[in-house]
Amino acid sequence: MSVWKFANPNLFLKWSAKVVPVSATLAALLLVLGFVWGGMFTPDDYRQGSAVKILFVHVPSAFLAINIYFMMFAASLIWLIKRHHVSALAAKAAAPIGIAMTLIALVTGAIWGQPMWGTPWVWDPRLTSFAIMLAFYISYISLWSAMSNSDKAADLSSILCLTGSIFAVLSRYAVNFWDQGLHQGASLSLDKEEHVSNEFFFPLLVCIFGFTFLFITLVLIRTQTEIRKRRIVSLLREVGQNR
Repeated sequence: MSVWKFANPNLFLKWSAKVVPVSATLAALLLVLGFVWGGMFTPDDYRQGSAVKILFVHVPSAFLAINIYFMMFAASLIWLIKRHHVSALAAKAAAPIGIAMTLIALVTGAIWGQPMWGTPWVWDPRLTSFAIMLAFYISYISLWSAMSNSDKAADLSSILCLTGSIFAVLSRYAVNFWDQGLHQGASLSLDKEEHVSNEFFFPLLVCIFGFTFLFITLVLIRTQTEIRKRRIVSLLREVGQNR
């Protein structure tokens, strides 16, 4: 069965209507489990104390902030090549969620950075590329809002998204490119020396899955809304032309 069938808005709406209740339920259960497990049943870190527990929000939100941009990159590329409207609308629907996750990651990082670094912000390579990625998120939404022609807005915003993807890559791999950065290494890594201990790893993994299902729920709902909004605009335009 081809994945391209979901380019049909009617099929997408039927499929997403079935998925949303499941993903919403999983998101709620996993987030409650992850936050309770991580917040109440993990020890304080010997260096960071109780501040370490902010990772159960910071890491999943940062993970999603970057990967939502990659999702928008893929959807934008599909739009430019295949001209499937659902993909362009899905990218548009994902952008505000990406902004929210980026802001959560930056704020929780600042809260963690104050006691750890003595300052809430440094022009660290990862933090800088993360801030630039936020600017691209905002520019992407602004471009959609500024244009009345939806296809042209989709074209230009897709090109902008592809251009900004370099900063999503840098946000993900900056600690590997620049050793002098203050930001710690990846919390989830194949390298045992960088990987967090299992006491933190398993509840963190639950939180990441919870955030991921939350994103799936929100992006499907927002894409449904964008499809219906597009239909309403088209109907109003037809009514106006027939008068």
